[in-house]
Amino acid sequence: MQIVVVGSVALDTIRTPFGQAEEVLGGSATYFSLAASLFGSVGIVAVVGDDFPRNYIELLSSRGVDLKGLQTVPGRTFRWKGYYDYDLNTAHTLETQLNVFQDFDPVIPEEYRDAEYVFLANIDPVLQRKVLEQVRGPRVVVCDTMNFWIENRRDELLKTISLVDILVLNDSEARQLAGHPHLISAGRKLLEMGPSRVVIKKGEHGVIMISDGTFFSLPAFPCEEVFDPTGAGDSFGGGFVGYLARSGELGEETMRRAVVYGSVVASYTVEAFSCERLQDLTVEDVERRFSQFMEMTCFSRE
Repeated sequence: MQIVVVGSVALDTIRTPFGQAEEVLGGSATYFSLAASLFGSVGIVAVVGDDFPRNYIELLSSRGVDLKGLQTVPGRTFRWKGYYDYDLNTAHTLETQLNVFQDFDPVIPEEYRDAEYVFLANIDPVLQRKVLEQVRGPRVVVCDTMNFWIENRRDELLKTISLVDILVLNDSEARQLAGHPHLISAGRKLLEMGPSRVVIKKGEHGVIMISDGTFFSLPAFPCEEVFDPTGAGDSFGGGFVGYLARSGELGEETMRRAVVYGSVVASYTVEAFSCERLQDLTVEDVERRFSQFMEMTCFSRE
């Protein structure tokens, strides 16, 4: 197994100015795994209840996602309900039902423990470290987080961040964790916490990547229709890590291309509710939009 993701698989109820969807497939590990499966083999470690729809299991499997690490236990699956106004960068939570996810204790299958690329999706930083205790010398560990852990588990989060290679988070989380209002300075402070790279997602304003001595900025792909931004960040992570796994290289240029691939995959995700765009997305689709992105952002000095 090349890539392992540990996170949530959920049922989402979402409303945006352009429509709504009830109890559709969601969760950080879901979006990540569907995106990463475009580039390489990916195994998912998560938990669902015995009410989880069979057709969603079949969808993940049909996209080549390995499900040995997906536990099914008695009870109800994690559910999230929320909405977006015209500011699609901000999700408003109406209801969170952790259900079986509340007692999630990730167990990494033996077949996954030699994975080269590990993505720690947005879960308790203590559980993220438990994952790292179970894997054997991954080449790259990427960690995501959210404001809840920054506010309520900061010390534990800092311990986890010190053990990872790449930290991925959004702009408000970066400012909050670093305690600095200026985003680039915040990124530099985050590097001091241990990771060798920090990737900061800015929604419709793109993404920046910072390491010691390097800085890369990319705009978002200009989507003409955005229906649902849910899962865009995790789709970005899947495209980013998936490309790194496919290339097998970790140099600066490869990292920059990985950011572009992540942004491309995320741009498809937002074009429909839930995972509708990801479930039929092809590598050819991604490469075509990658080329369009290159043409849009390339310029010369003359």
